[in-house]
Amino acid sequence: MGGMRHSAPWSVVPLPSGTSADPGLSLTQDGALIRRTILPGGIRVLTEDIPSTRSVALGAWVAVGSRDEADEHAGATHFLEHLLFKGTVTRTAYDIAAAFDAVGGEANAATAKNYTCYWARVLDADLPLATEVLLDMVTSSVLDPADVETEREVILEELAMALDDPADLAHERFTETVLAGHPLARPIGGTPESIAALSRDAMVTHYRAHYAPAELVVTAAGNLAHDAVCDAVLAGARTAGWALVDGASPAARRAADSAIYAPATTLAVPRATEQAHLILGGRGTSNADPRRFALAVASTILGGGMSSRLFQEIREKRGLAYNTYSFTAAYAEGGILGTYAACAPGKVTAVLDVLAAEMARLAEEPVSGEELRRAIGQICGNFVLGSEDTGARMTRLGLAEVVTGRLLSVEETLALYRAVTADEVQAVAADLLTGEPTLVVVGPERACAAVEAHWPRPGR
Repeated sequence: MGGMRHSAPWSVVPLPSGTSADPGLSLTQDGALIRRTILPGGIRVLTEDIPSTRSVALGAWVAVGSRDEADEHAGATHFLEHLLFKGTVTRTAYDIAAAFDAVGGEANAATAKNYTCYWARVLDADLPLATEVLLDMVTSSVLDPADVETEREVILEELAMALDDPADLAHERFTETVLAGHPLARPIGGTPESIAALSRDAMVTHYRAHYAPAELVVTAAGNLAHDAVCDAVLAGARTAGWALVDGASPAARRAADSAIYAPATTLAVPRATEQAHLILGGRGTSNADPRRFALAVASTILGGGMSSRLFQEIREKRGLAYNTYSFTAAYAEGGILGTYAACAPGKVTAVLDVLAAEMARLAEEPVSGEELRRAIGQICGNFVLGSEDTGARMTRLGLAEVVTGRLLSVEETLALYRAVTADEVQAVAADLLTGEPTLVVVGPERACAAVEAHWPRPGR
C-alpha cells in the first residue's frame, strides 16, 4: 500500500565528506555541526551537536505509517507503537518507564500517515541510557499476547475519546473526504472495527516487515558526540541480533506515484453537540512543491492568528464564533488546505458564508503589503522560536531524512519565506481556493440540515 520509494540526495547542497570515522556527510548550520553516517545494515544516524545545551533529544524513526497498511490491518502501525512500550526480551513495560523516570527524562512516540517516531529527551549524560532503551524497544519487542489484548482496550478507549471530540471528528472526516480512495485518507488509529479484528499475528508480520536495519533512522540533537551515538546505535542493533551487512543501502524514500484527490462534496455528520463544527477547503500542496512557502503565507493571512482575516471577520467584527482558523497538511503526492470554525447551530450559514467569501477574496484580490509583511514575520518568528528547542531540531533531522530527503538550514528556510511575494500568494490561492470546495459539518441535526440546504450557495 502507499507510494513507491525512491532514492534522493539527502541535502539540497552537496555536503563535504566527514572524517574517516564518519564516511557520511557533515555540514555546519546555524552554528551547530550536523553529521550523517550510514552504519552497517543501512541504518542511518543523523546528529546535530549543540554544545550550549545540557540536554539531548533522541528519535528512532521508521518510514511506515497508516498509509502503508493493508485495508484489513488498518490501525496496525499505531497499535504497534503502543505495544513497543510494553516490553522487550530484557525489559518489562515497568523497566522502560522506570529507566526514564529515574533520570528525569521523558519518552513517547507518534504515528503519522507516513512515519512512526519513538523519542526521548534526557540530560546529555543520560544519552547512552536513552539510546540503549529506545533501540531495545524498536528491535526487540516481544508483542506478548496478553499485552496485545490489554492494549487493544486502551486503543479502543483512545478512539472513543477522539469520536467524542467533534472538532477531531470534523478534521478526520474532512481528510477522509478530500483524499477518499487513497491510503492517505485512512485514519491513523484505525477504526473500532479494525482494531477489534486485528490479530497478534498480523502485527508481528507488520513489525518484522518494517522494523529492519535499512528502515531505521536515528536522529539526535543537543550536547552530544556523533561517533558515540553511532557506536551506541550499532551496539543496540547487534545485541538484538539484527543482520548488519557492511555497505548495505538504506531503504529508498517514498515517491509520489498517484493522484490523491476525490471530487468535492458536502458531508454532514449529526452529533448531539452544543456547537456545529465546520471545515471548508480541499487541495493543498505537496511537501516538495516550491509553492508551499507561498501557501503557508496565504494560510496565515487567511486564518493564522488573531490578526488574520477569519479571526477578525468572524469573531472580532461579527461575534459569530469563538474559534476559527485555517490549516494545511502536506504529503509526497499533495496536501490539504482547510478553514475551520465552531459556532452555534443558528449561525452556521452566516459563518459558512464568511469562510467562503474570505477564501474567494484571497484568490481574487492582491494582499496588501502590510498583511504580507505581518504574515511572513509571524511565520519566521514562530519558526525560529521553535527551532531553538532540541526536540524540534531532532524532528527536523528526522523529517528531512525520512520524508523529504532535503534539509534546509534555518536561514535558508527564512529566506524562502521572506522571498514570497503578494503575486505568489494570490496565485497559489487562485489555484487551490477556486472551484467547488469540500464541506464537512459535525453538529446537531438542525445545523446539518441548514448547511445542506444552504450549500452550494446560489450562483456557485
